[in-house]
Amino acid sequence: MTAPAPASFGPSRPADQGVDASGVLAFLDALEAAPGIEPHSLMIVRHGHPVASGWWAPYTAERPHLLYSLSKSFTGTAAALAEAEGLLDFDAPVVSYFPEFEAGITDPRSRSLLVRHVASMASGHRRDTVDEVYRRDPAEPVRGFLLLPPDEDPGTVFAYNQPATYTLAAIVQRVTGQSLTGYLRPRLLDPLGVGEVFWRRDRTGRELGFSGLHAATEAVARLGQLYLSDGVWQGRRLLPEGWVARATRPRTPTAGAIGDADWRDWGHGYGYQFWMSRHGYRGDGAYGQFCLVLPEQDAVIATTAATERMPEFLNLVWEHLLPAFGPAPLTGREAVDAELRDRLARLALPPAPGRPTPPERARDWAAAEFTSSGEAGPVRAARLVGDTGGWTLTLTGARDRPERPDRLDLRLGGEGWTVAGKPVPTAVSGGWTDAGTLAVETVFLETPHRLALTCSLADRTVTAHWRTQPLHGGPLTSLGAPRDQA
Repeated sequence: MTAPAPASFGPSRPADQGVDASGVLAFLDALEAAPGIEPHSLMIVRHGHPVASGWWAPYTAERPHLLYSLSKSFTGTAAALAEAEGLLDFDAPVVSYFPEFEAGITDPRSRSLLVRHVASMASGHRRDTVDEVYRRDPAEPVRGFLLLPPDEDPGTVFAYNQPATYTLAAIVQRVTGQSLTGYLRPRLLDPLGVGEVFWRRDRTGRELGFSGLHAATEAVARLGQLYLSDGVWQGRRLLPEGWVARATRPRTPTAGAIGDADWRDWGHGYGYQFWMSRHGYRGDGAYGQFCLVLPEQDAVIATTAATERMPEFLNLVWEHLLPAFGPAPLTGREAVDAELRDRLARLALPPAPGRPTPPERARDWAAAEFTSSGEAGPVRAARLVGDTGGWTLTLTGARDRPERPDRLDLRLGGEGWTVAGKPVPTAVSGGWTDAGTLAVETVFLETPHRLALTCSLADRTVTAHWRTQPLHGGPLTSLGAPRDQA
């Protein structure tokens, strides 16, 4: 069932769109009680209207968030637009777009690889080849991908293979002569009312395509609504007619391809850069970045989060939100709608425990320096300096080099989160847990990542570990939207 295109994207009371706010409140309760799930944002859209939107402070609505593999759904959309303009052909061989590599591509399976195969994760490889590809040819990953013979005939097996989407993105960027964001800006982003987005590039200068897009939660919700409305936005067709049906049809079986039985929402098939679900279809990214499109409910759910328990996250959606979507507007629900509105306005991540001022050994902490405890980690050293306004903890990252310093100043304020914008947006909380221990949590506000730090006065060591491991690598100061690459 295809929803009619909404006349506007204006907010509405849940009850007016047939949404039971009690179910949304139950979802929030379950989400915040679930161990190992740290929610960052939630937008629920029904009948084309946002009915529930919230961000867990210190995360905010306007800030872009790293979407990881949810980026793929934007890349697939760019490919659809390029196809409609006659710039690429889904049935053309991939190698035909890179004639300079053709003489060296001799494997018949590699030569038979079509654009539609890389768009549907059916390159014939039985594994994710991203590390192999970048090792084989770091200067030109597309060539490295084409030089890696598929295990089976393209189109016959599924593997969630990052270089497949990278290659699709490379084709789009080659045939359009633009970056993905540059190409999408007038055709998709501006018409949807999407503000600034940033996409990570590799050493070739290309935007990655398979990951690395930073965008606000509302951008995700608007993309989902566009797909729900069959590519029409406020009366204007933005996506080619028929594309949504093509992109959201399972093309290769995925049962058992991702994780174990707990990951059953990943076993319903894969289309063109979209997963099929038990309910509807979705784009998703590591650690809980979701764009859930539910045609039967005429709803879109957009989330950002930090969790390795993505199946549990979806289970909570199906348990609490799905039943909240009713067939008609609800009456007499003003009180619970108001309760939900107030709850969404007060969402916040709990700060780390600790005293905001140093204990009785304050003099010992003044200008104290700490070195890594010897374990491989993201921090090499730390230095604490006090002044009349408080304390600053300066981290030296493990990737610190004379030619590229990796230093991060963390201001320890009072209770709650202390937000800073440079060199990358962060929020810091914590303090002294006893006279000899300083424990600090640092949230990198444009990513799903949080760094836990402990400084020990007894042995002058600092230990640091990620709550969720960054997947792109790089120094601490790279953990933000790549504005310098835009």
